[in-house]
Amino acid sequence: MDGWLRAFGNNGPVADVDVTDLVVHMAGVSVRRGKNILVGNIDWAVELDERWVVLGPNGAGKTTLLRLASAEVHPTKGKVHLLGERLGKTDISELKPRIGLCSAALNGRVPAEEKVVDVVVSAGYGVLGRWREEYDQLDTGRARELLGTLGIEHLADRTYGTLSEGERKRTLIARALMTDPEMLLLDEPAAGLDLGGREDLVAKLSELAMDPDAPATVLVTHHVEEIPPGFTHCLLLREGSVVAQGLLDDVLTEENLSKTFAQDLELTRSGNRFFARRKA
Repeated sequence: MDGWLRAFGNNGPVADVDVTDLVVHMAGVSVRRGKNILVGNIDWAVELDERWVVLGPNGAGKTTLLRLASAEVHPTKGKVHLLGERLGKTDISELKPRIGLCSAALNGRVPAEEKVVDVVVSAGYGVLGRWREEYDQLDTGRARELLGTLGIEHLADRTYGTLSEGERKRTLIARALMTDPEMLLLDEPAAGLDLGGREDLVAKLSELAMDPDAPATVLVTHHVEEIPPGFTHCLLLREGSVVAQGLLDDVLTEENLSKTFAQDLELTRSGNRFFARRKA
């Protein structure tokens, strides 16, 4: 039965699993564009209560992995199951509303004159901003509640173009949560933020990660400093291949990080936060 596949560890297949119980299951997945392999032979599984960070340098395949997880691209080879549905054998239009996505590409498409609350509430129809669709008070109330959860409810009636970069990032995270998704995907949400904006966002993402009712979450970043407390697992990528994956405390080591970024790195930890720099 297609619902059952093999789970994978670092040494190959280890057990049969029911993919209907997994948020993400990738088995032997590769994506090729021409002669270029963007990701190759990826095995990865995400469970309902897990919060994953995906780390790697530019060109490592992080964005491609996230596009697979958001059903935006299909694998050239291998099988991808999302929320129990196999890509290529399911209705994408029904699958995508179950996945919340926050990305820089979306940020550039939001009309500057759109009200913040409308940017969030319009996710219910899969559009950006208000058109002719109708929303009831429950929809608007939920949008404002999500903005409040992220600390920006007071900006609900402002226009998107007047927001700071950090405020825009929080607005798009609220939008990604609007449809009550079963999986939340965050593509470099702290990119372009100053130190204060980054720390504010990390704190809010930490609150979300520690909420047992929050969806399974995958956060893509270049920097260990952007890993919010409460994240449980880590996937390290280099040149389209997995360097290591598993529990965050086991995977995020100096050895693995140095291998991932091809530099001799020093990794330190203060409380629940990580910091990295090149060794002198």
